[in-house]
This record gives sequence, structure tokens and C-alpha cells, in this order.
Amino acid sequence: QVQLVESGGGLVQAGGTLRLSCAASGRTSSMVVMGWFRQAPGKEREFVAGTWWSNSYYADSVKGRFTISRDNAKNTVYLQMNSLKPEDTAVYYCAADQQYRASYGLAAISSYKYWGQGTQVTVSS
Repeated sequence: QVQLVESGGGLVQAGGTLRLSCAASGRTSSMVVMGWFRQAPGKEREFVAGTWWSNSYYADSVKGRFTISRDNAKNTVYLQMNSLKPEDTAVYYCAADQQYRASYGLAAISSYKYWGQGTQVTVSS
């Protein structure tokens, strides 16, 4: 059983920063693919950022403001969020998988087998 546990969410003013963390535990081999998605009220879950080995990919809406990084030894992925905007308000979900499904790509929900419970990020104007 694999578990993903997110932390670091909270309430921040526009222009502020937050750092999310996600640790994988349980029966894990190296998580080849790790990523972040978010879901705002009334909207579908959307891709934010993903990493596959040394490659990273970002949604256009966060490019230049968010940075994904990982500690492979700890099976942990981070999301540094700078210059936050009210439209970044959402529940943020960590996702991971032990294999990369190239036919789907990093931005696809189908690329990730394991999901965390989510952490709320609220950006006030």
C-alpha cells in the first residue's frame, strides 16, 4: 500500500508564498513520476506541475511562479509557490507513479496511479 501525504497548505495574501510537500510512504520503489494537481470549487481537477527524472513541466498558468522539485532519497516532492494569486485558490493534490506513461504525458491524470488526500491553499486578495 502506497500513501501520499501532503502538507504546507494554508491561507496567504496575494503576492505571498507557500511551499507544499508530499511524502510517499508504504510499499514504494522509486516514484519515477511525481506531480501536483489542483481543484477549485466547481471546477475540474487540473494539472499544475510534474517531474519525471530530471524533467519538469508546468501548466502555463503557473509557469515562472511555481517550481517543482524532489528528493528522490526521501520519495518526496515539493511545490514552491511564489507570487500567489487569488485564482490559485484550490485544493492541491500530490500524485505519483513508479512508471512513466509516455503516451499520456506528465499533465494527464491517467499518468498517476497514487494520489494524496489534498491540502487547501487559499489566496486572499
